[in-house]
Amino acid sequence: MKSFTDTRDETSPDEIWLLQHPPVFTQGQAGKPEHLLFPGDIPVVQVDRGGQVTYHGPGQLVAYVMIDIKRRGMGPRALVSLIEQSIIDALSLYGVKARARKDAPGVYVGEAKIASLGLRIRKGKSFHGLSINVDMDMAPFSRINPCGYQGMEIIQLSQIDGACTKVIDDTLLIDDVADKLLTQLTTAFGYETVSLYHEPFNK
Repeated sequence: MKSFTDTRDETSPDEIWLLQHPPVFTQGQAGKPEHLLFPGDIPVVQVDRGGQVTYHGPGQLVAYVMIDIKRRGMGPRALVSLIEQSIIDALSLYGVKARARKDAPGVYVGEAKIASLGLRIRKGKSFHGLSINVDMDMAPFSRINPCGYQGMEIIQLSQIDGACTKVIDDTLLIDDVADKLLTQLTTAFGYETVSLYHEPFNK
């Protein structure tokens, strides 16, 4: 991400990377040590995105959005709102009613957080991005104060009654969510041409 962002120029196409991480806690630039309760054997990585600590692991969809927002005439707030709405629209295709909150970035189902955002803007270009909890081991979230909020409830798509009746297998589920999210993001950004590159995920 950093290399791509640092070496791209005004003609470089934007890129969106969809992936899963092995188990890891990432601590953003504003991260406070007290929000890491007991990380145990899961590594903690300091990263240069905004926000506090969160967890990534298999079964969670991560999207890194490398967008030239200066070229698009878009500010950081508009970028965040566009990403949040794309997540909300993708989840609605599963019958899930989700929402954004003005006081806490991310996407929520009721009061529970289902998707997190953590972005960095450098020279008018964004990197890092978002994560959606799809079908994963949720236990590691109990080892932190997610996003710096003590007692915040975290939810995943597979826990929501009726949301996943069409897709049973967990691998198919996360691939399906990835397809739906990518469609929403590319539509929202108004891309006329999309080139896809795929590399299988190894657990």
